[in-house]
Order: sequence, then structure tokens, then C-alpha cells
Amino acid sequence: MNFKPFLSELEILRDCTLCPWNCHADRFTSELGYCHTGVDFYISSICIHRGEEPVISGSKGICNIFFTHCNLQCAFCQNYQISNNSRNHACERMDLQDVVRQITSILDTGINIVGFVSPTHVIPQMKVIIRAIEIMGYHPIWVYNSNGYDKVEIIHSLEDIVDVYLPDFKYMDEQLADRLSGAKDYPKIAGMVLKEMVRQKGTSLIINDEGYAEYGILVRHLVLPGHIDNSIRVLRYIAEEVSPRLHIGLMSQYHPSHKVLTDPALGRALVRTEYLKVVREMERLGITKGFIQDLTSFNHYLPDFSKNHPFESE
Repeated sequence: MNFKPFLSELEILRDCTLCPWNCHADRFTSELGYCHTGVDFYISSICIHRGEEPVISGSKGICNIFFTHCNLQCAFCQNYQISNNSRNHACERMDLQDVVRQITSILDTGINIVGFVSPTHVIPQMKVIIRAIEIMGYHPIWVYNSNGYDKVEIIHSLEDIVDVYLPDFKYMDEQLADRLSGAKDYPKIAGMVLKEMVRQKGTSLIINDEGYAEYGILVRHLVLPGHIDNSIRVLRYIAEEVSPRLHIGLMSQYHPSHKVLTDPALGRALVRTEYLKVVREMERLGITKGFIQDLTSFNHYLPDFSKNHPFESE
């Protein structure tokens, strides 16, 4: 199959303004922007992942595509092995033919859902992959799994492409967003992006007969130890400024990365009283749709991207 005609999608990267950093970098050259990513397909892993929310992983799992680099550099990122922009990810450059082959081999097992993890800085590459898969006759559910630091106009361009949005909503505390992710404007940006997603999909999450989400939005929020007020403010914003009918994935799986081990709050796991306080606030706000986690989850979801299957023991 000749996929070259699809590569015109990448021309936008000659003056890259894909995300809120607006670097204007020519990614066809050595002039790389914040994400340090060129125009190739930098992918660490294409695998079956069974650790997402039940409506995302279903009974069979989801085919997840884990891109390297990221347009946020969160100090506590559990995917730091592949998200770190200062690391050389050249060895993880993939050929489009191989990307398509790996994805279709998973789709051929009966899994009919594909997730793009941290795709904000590589949306043109994501679109090329989708077109290449669909031209071969496959039409899976497409899931956009992002950190929430997107641009409204770029999300608007995905309206007829993405089936399920799976955005993070990390912060309503600007100072915390600045300290941990270097993005003081995160609360404002994430709020506008979520509203655009709701404009496109509404507040329902449609589940098919196999138990998979096939259309809609599921918003994720990771509760950070020592920063419960931030979580409460996030939930209040969603309930009061967007809609309490949205599905929320309230995560307790925080695990301290090496960058925050000496931080008095972030250098430890979340404790039960902290998480339950946020759960109670979610209930008080009338947010009744979504998922909560067991407190032991912080030991269950740590990936190791040095393995062929990052989320499975080998």
C-alpha cells in the first residue's frame, strides 16, 4: 500500500503551532520546538493495554499507541521513560508501514478500539495513521488520550475523526501547574479544550454491546498527595462550569517518580483519607458517572517501557 499521499498532512509542521507553546518551529529541520520532535513517527510501544477504565479496555483490551516526547514535562509523570524531551528517542523512530502492520495485527485479534496516548504534539502523524488504517478497510473506535494541554482549534479539526476523547484535567491551581508542569495557563487551556470536546460530543458516553465506549468523553483526574484542594477545585469547575453529567475517571494511582522523591507531599503515595475526601466532594457535586480506584492501584499501573509489553511482567 502506498501511503505517501497521506504525508501531506505533515506540512503543517513546517511552522508548528499545534499546541499552546506556539513554537513556530520548522520540524522538518533540526529546529525543534518544546517537544523536541520532528516529523517522523516516534513511537515507544504499540500494544494491547488492559489497565484503562473498564469502558476503554473492555474485556479484550485496547490497542494503545504510546508516542515518545510530550508537550508537557510533568515532574510526576509515570511515563517519564518515554515522555522526557531531553532524552534521545531516535531509536524509537518507526516506519509508517510498520506502524500500520502492528496496529492491524492487533485489530485482527478482534480488538476494535485504538488509543493514541499523548498525541498532542504529533496530531498530523496521528491523522496519517488513521487514514492509512481506514484505507485498508479497518474502522475501529479512535480514542484521543491527551494531557489536556491542547488547542481548541486543533481539537476542532478532530471533530469528524476522533470517537472518544480521554483528556486529563490536571490542575485548577495555576501555581501548582507552573511548578509541576511549567504551564501556568493549564487551568484556562484545559477548561476551554474540555468545553470544545463537550460541544462536539455532548456529555453522554455511549457504550456498545461489547462494553466499550464508542462515542463521547471520559475526563481523567489524578489526585496528587498533599494537593487535595486542587482536585476539589478541578471537580467543582467541571460540575459548575461544564457539566456534572460528564463521566470522570478519578485516579488514585499516583506513584512518585524519581524527580519528586524529596518533595514532602509528592514523594509519597496518596493516603486513603485524602482520596476519600475528593470522592465525597465528587458525590456532593452530583457527579455520579465515572470510575474510582482502589488505593492499591499505585502499585498496579506502573509501566516499564524497556519491555515489549510495558504493562505486563515478562
